[in-house]
Amino acid sequence: MRIWNRLFGVAATAGLAVVFLALIGIEAVAIAQTWGARYWLAGGAAAVVVCALAVVRRRQRVWTAVAGLGIAGLAIVAARVFHLPTEPGPAMALALAVLVGSAVRALPPVPAGVLAAGGLAVVSGAYLAARPQSSGASGVVAQNAATWLCAVAVGLALRLLDNRAAATAEKVRREERLELARELHDVVAHHITGMLIQAQAAHLVVRKNPGQVAESLTGIEAAGAEALRAMRRVVGLLRDAEDAPPASAGPEQLGILVERFSRQGPPVCLQVPEEHAAWPPEVSSTVYRIVREALTNVARHAPHATGVTVTVAVDQNTSSVTVEVVDDAPPGPARATHRGGYGLIGMRERVETLGGTLHAGPRPDAGWSVRATLPIQNGRL
Repeated sequence: MRIWNRLFGVAATAGLAVVFLALIGIEAVAIAQTWGARYWLAGGAAAVVVCALAVVRRRQRVWTAVAGLGIAGLAIVAARVFHLPTEPGPAMALALAVLVGSAVRALPPVPAGVLAAGGLAVVSGAYLAARPQSSGASGVVAQNAATWLCAVAVGLALRLLDNRAAATAEKVRREERLELARELHDVVAHHITGMLIQAQAAHLVVRKNPGQVAESLTGIEAAGAEALRAMRRVVGLLRDAEDAPPASAGPEQLGILVERFSRQGPPVCLQVPEEHAAWPPEVSSTVYRIVREALTNVARHAPHATGVTVTVAVDQNTSSVTVEVVDDAPPGPARATHRGGYGLIGMRERVETLGGTLHAGPRPDAGWSVRATLPIQNGRL
């Protein structure tokens, strides 16, 4: 998904650069035919610089916008003093709109408001510096005003959408953290129960065979250490991560989950290892949660899928478990837009905190794949 977003950003930047070049060329031809070619040189150079700033604006939104507005102001003054065509021209006006709109969308309220006001000042300066007798002056001023209004409106609309998306993601994370608190209870209860059983067994052993008491105490000590490690891992997720799994669900329940999904969606082929009793509870619940989230995404965003394969495998050499969910739905705009939604935001953080990796994205031929690898050794904690 990150690679696709990066490619989309590169394509959008290249497209914007092509639009700028086209407008600069059209403007140069129009001024050459009406004023003469030499009258375009100063304004054309300024337009090229401002357009270049608009293309690289993401590196430094504040200073590129400030520089672009400053160059536009100098171009307005030069046009008035040296009797040149009214500035900013179409190319520069569009570049200023990109700079102002980008600032309004992404920057904090104060600098965003200042730069928006700077854009209005440029429009006002163009109006005041325009000569009524100049050919097309009123049209240039109206064009600058329209582009500024569009830039501010689009910037505010995108800012509102970004804020709503962030609020929704925060709500999802908050709900998942509450579920993680419940899992913490279940993990601790699981290990403490084992310790109590071994302690009760030790009472029986000490009566019949006192020599085996040391072995029972060693088992209780190992169970206590395991409980401490598991609790540290889960509490670490609660403290650092922003997403959490459901409470107490392991691979043994995957069959029920897959059967319930198959009743309403495409058939699912489930492949699980024969033995998984030694998995830590937090690993088991994470495997379940990944499968549940991936199947939910298939139901929502891949209605044309004809089959889904869920594979859970254990690698004894690396002491890790790998879970992969693959569907065969053809690619579509809905998948590219929604399959990287809020459900996987915290899941990636959780998997990485547990020492694993998670990859989600389109397959080379068709379909979508969600693949996670989790270590089942707790030694690093």
